[in-house]
Amino acid sequence: MLKRTAATAGSVATPLVVPASVMGKDGETAPSNRITIGSIGVGMMGRGHFRIFAGYPDVQLLALSDVDPWRRNDSTKALERAYAERQPSGSHRGFKAYSDFRELLDRDDIDAVIIATGERWHPAICVRAAKAGKDIYCEKPISLTIRQARTMAQTVRRHNRVFQTGLQQRNCPEYLKAFEMVHAGRIGEVKLAYVSASGVSQYLNLPAEPLPDGLDWDMWLGPCPWHPYNYRYHHTGPPKNVVPWSCNRAFGAGGLTSGLVHNLDSAHAGLRKDGDGPVKITPPGVDGAPSLTFTYADGTQIVCATRLEQGKHFVPEGWDVKTPIVNFGVLFVGDRGWVHVARFGLLDCYPKNLLDGDVSKAHSVAGNHRDWLDCVRTRRRPRADVEIGACSTILSHLGCIALWTGRALKWDPVREEFQNDHEANALRSRASREPWSV
Repeated sequence: MLKRTAATAGSVATPLVVPASVMGKDGETAPSNRITIGSIGVGMMGRGHFRIFAGYPDVQLLALSDVDPWRRNDSTKALERAYAERQPSGSHRGFKAYSDFRELLDRDDIDAVIIATGERWHPAICVRAAKAGKDIYCEKPISLTIRQARTMAQTVRRHNRVFQTGLQQRNCPEYLKAFEMVHAGRIGEVKLAYVSASGVSQYLNLPAEPLPDGLDWDMWLGPCPWHPYNYRYHHTGPPKNVVPWSCNRAFGAGGLTSGLVHNLDSAHAGLRKDGDGPVKITPPGVDGAPSLTFTYADGTQIVCATRLEQGKHFVPEGWDVKTPIVNFGVLFVGDRGWVHVARFGLLDCYPKNLLDGDVSKAHSVAGNHRDWLDCVRTRRRPRADVEIGACSTILSHLGCIALWTGRALKWDPVREEFQNDHEANALRSRASREPWSV
């Protein structure tokens, strides 16, 4: 467990022979100074996270929690194998798996938690984790509603927790370089950013199917209204889809919050809109908007485009109109050029001579996981802090509400309410089954 204060008395007079790694020698981190982590939710995203964290020598995963017994057992075996490979004995024991995450949070020997459940569970787990004194790595979107996101941010601040959102583009070298180019004025004044369009979920009433053995379906639903089990929401065995439940609006808002939130967040970072929000959200076909459009008080726009030649928005000079826009990242358009950035090292610009030097060498920065771990030790705020996560999650929810209502909405980003629209304001929150409301 991570030492936060000087060790207290309690020395033992009897001499002991212990491995050098216990004392922090031979390049190993002493167990007393390792960050101890519990992983809550071990589907596709959760498994990816705990495998990464298990590779850090200054981290010790102690426990996991999932309502699916197959996932609990399989993930436990995977972690035990990973740690056993480092032991001279070739074995590792002591890892604990829980069905109920509250048992994991009750452990005093756990410093921090990974929350990688569906977003329906994020607020309830986050609030309890913060109150239990745990630091938090939470997948995006951080919440199922706007008001939940604000409650989470307030709770994390009140309890002085270190919170990292799974918005890893904040820590990608190519994105950081793109943000730097935009901020430095390399492409002139920037008032427009394109991101790819995405859809929203709808309420479904899928038929009941036989419940897999051991799956705690009531706990899977958690805060959500009762729905019968259906394979499309969750299946036991190896995960085949990142967010299968998101097709049902009862459990998630769809691709706009589960995927597009990454690029909306990056657009915010490049446009220096962190902590801000749009004043108008316009769905496609309304007020001449070619596609979902976020407009800010200074006239800046983020356009969720399906093709760049839509409507009044221009194709920037030097851009290949055949370039697919789906999942293409972010395109910042200035009055003297543009910058296009996407994952896996893709960075392009016009004029071409604006990009000087190698991006990976120009920006060497810790990834999202390492950034969080370092901040757990220093108590600084990570690059994708809870306020960043809340702001970008709220932005994606605003887009969903505009698409669901089918009309342009005026938004007050300070009061976080729609102007003169009772229906839209009602969609900022939703009722939760007890005892899971926040």
